[in-house]
Amino acid sequence: MDKLLFGCSGLPLGQGRKFTQATAIPYLKDLGLEAMELLFVRSVNVTAKNQAGILAAKAEHGFYLSAHGSYYLNLNSSDPQVRDKSLQRIEQGAKGLALVAGRSLVFHPGFYQGDCPERAYAAIRDNLARLPDLGVDYRLETTGKGTQFGTLAELLALSREVKTCRPCIDFAHLHARGNGALKDYEDFARVLQAVQDALGRQAMEDLHLHMGGIAYGPKGERHHLPLLESDFNYKACLRALKDFGAKGCVICEGPRVQYDALVLKKAYQGL
Repeated sequence: MDKLLFGCSGLPLGQGRKFTQATAIPYLKDLGLEAMELLFVRSVNVTAKNQAGILAAKAEHGFYLSAHGSYYLNLNSSDPQVRDKSLQRIEQGAKGLALVAGRSLVFHPGFYQGDCPERAYAAIRDNLARLPDLGVDYRLETTGKGTQFGTLAELLALSREVKTCRPCIDFAHLHARGNGALKDYEDFARVLQAVQDALGRQAMEDLHLHMGGIAYGPKGERHHLPLLESDFNYKACLRALKDFGAKGCVICEGPRVQYDALVLKKAYQGL
């Protein structure tokens, strides 16, 4: 990719309008945004019926589409049926995203469930390797709670070992997982340096990132917040991204959807 794109997670707030995935694209593009993350968290809502409209809007407006996969995944389950069903849900999400020429399917791969991190890592790695290459990137998202598999180090290692996988760096989750760990520029720069050291310069030119306000406590993430009502230091994060020459896509999560995404884009343009 040749620059950093900005977009939002899910359909924009309507203000009296009811958006579909196809009608959201021109609306967001008119606002100045370039990306949207479709929500496949409960079901894959791209079908043969709406595929053509989404594809036409995407092509006309040069839009970037990703998707957040199912919430109901655990590739470290002791139950083989749960593991198999998790893989099926991931594959269904990838197929749905491929229908609209999307790039990245984001998901949380599993939970420790009392296993040591090394054992959980091996199980999740082996199950991820079973996923077919469907032409989209499987983006493993850094997680916001200590009970969830998904530290930065774990996901960077998986991205080296499993060729179809890449990381989704969720800065808000990293901040919450560490009970407010990302405070200043140096903290964000360390995250980006770790990505570059592990995956090379090419990874810095095709990033998929999540940002937004978040509430947290000693056990990690509680819930998303409006960006300006949180302590997330988005300006320091954006400065680090600019200094590292980062390219790819920034998806803003939270209740203000497109409005907080515009806050991020305008702040980045002002650097």
